[in-house]
Amino acid sequence: MGKLLGTYLMPHPPIMLKEIGMGEERKIQDTIDACNKIGEEIKKLKPDTIIVVTPHGTVFSDAMAITYDYRISGSLSKFGASDVEFDFNINRDLTDKICTYAHKDNILVARINGKTAIQYEVEYELDHGVMVPLYFVKDKYNDFNIVHITYGMLPKMSLYKFGRCIKKAIEESDLNAVFIASGDLSHKLKNEGPYEYSSYGEKFDKEIISLLQNGDVMGVFSMDNRMIEEASECGLRSIYMMLGVMNKCDIKGDLLSYEGPFGVGYGVMRFECRDVELDMYKEMINKREKEYEERIKNADPYVRLARESLIYYLIHGEHLNIPNYVVDEMKEEARGVFISLKIDGQLRGCIGTMLPMTESIASEIIRNAIEAGQSDPRFAPVKEEELKDISFSVDVLTKPEISNKEELDPKKYGVVVRHSGKTGVLLPDLEGIDTVEQQLSIALQKGGISTSQDYTIEKFEVIRHKE
Repeated sequence: MGKLLGTYLMPHPPIMLKEIGMGEERKIQDTIDACNKIGEEIKKLKPDTIIVVTPHGTVFSDAMAITYDYRISGSLSKFGASDVEFDFNINRDLTDKICTYAHKDNILVARINGKTAIQYEVEYELDHGVMVPLYFVKDKYNDFNIVHITYGMLPKMSLYKFGRCIKKAIEESDLNAVFIASGDLSHKLKNEGPYEYSSYGEKFDKEIISLLQNGDVMGVFSMDNRMIEEASECGLRSIYMMLGVMNKCDIKGDLLSYEGPFGVGYGVMRFECRDVELDMYKEMINKREKEYEERIKNADPYVRLARESLIYYLIHGEHLNIPNYVVDEMKEEARGVFISLKIDGQLRGCIGTMLPMTESIASEIIRNAIEAGQSDPRFAPVKEEELKDISFSVDVLTKPEISNKEELDPKKYGVVVRHSGKTGVLLPDLEGIDTVEQQLSIALQKGGISTSQDYTIEKFEVIRHKE
């Protein structure tokens, strides 16, 4: 029976390598020392295989990507260090086992090799999310194969499930493995960082580190979606998978270092994992079920109708008749309606009509809920098994009226811009859109209209119903 020997969270800034930092790496010396410490620890553990999950390989919206060949190589030439090269054997047997368990759990996996990379129009090579952490291992110990995984933009519970698949695959094998979750924390710690400063950045980093130190899995999965989005991190999905790998464990995180002098949070942690009977996955599923029941019980008729319309269509393949609980306003008035679907705070579909296309608000909701779930060209159609993870919101619009820039307020009014048959629409009170300039810029971009063109502006209000 195989065994997980160690689990680690490691950052991946290329600047912390002396060949790239050229002296700047000394500003994160604690991070470097902590990574070297992990390298020495892995040398003593002597794992057969190191499993690395990275954000910077081939990322799919609906699937995990896993390297499926016998070897993979790469260099840090993109960062000015072409002489820093890596070449690893892939553990195909363990990779196969992970894919098998993922298939059983209905998790889509894209197997990436030289041939499929051409089909997907991506490069077949190691990414820096793998190379930087392994830089601190391979000069101390190199008698290992790797499993190279790039997380997908899946719901967080699917990522946790995939982590469980990795654990099962290890236990079924005769291997001793180490797991590395590669990821940086917030990218918004300073204005001079890669993104503009946000107070959410520091808050996110403190909270995730504290939760991991305490092994509070439920807390990690209950973090505020707004904070996560504003923090602009790249490591949380790796962490979700890492926690799945440690399912049925009492977890304690040991923070080896945390720094952020370049505006990005770098956390280095090791984890103690003591086997227990408690299945945290089942606990989280039970919690999700209770939250879903509460959402259903407390939903107003607008949101309830949107959800039930999509459910009915997925089961029966036809439109729902207007139910008895629908209030008079929904049956007697005709308005434009936008339906938005989100999973873990991330958009999963949005379709709407500025002006009514049907005889009533209720009919408009039924029509647009199905369109948002099945016909948004940016996303694959929603599947029935996703519905409990999806939150619905229904925006009922007032009739647009001619306006000008001075009359706009992005928190109160939505905006319509028009030019020569082109139209761009943006709803009001959207996260991260705080100025009229931002609102107009995005609306123009959506409509394919240049800021230099002579466009008209209309404003409208919405009555928002959400779960």
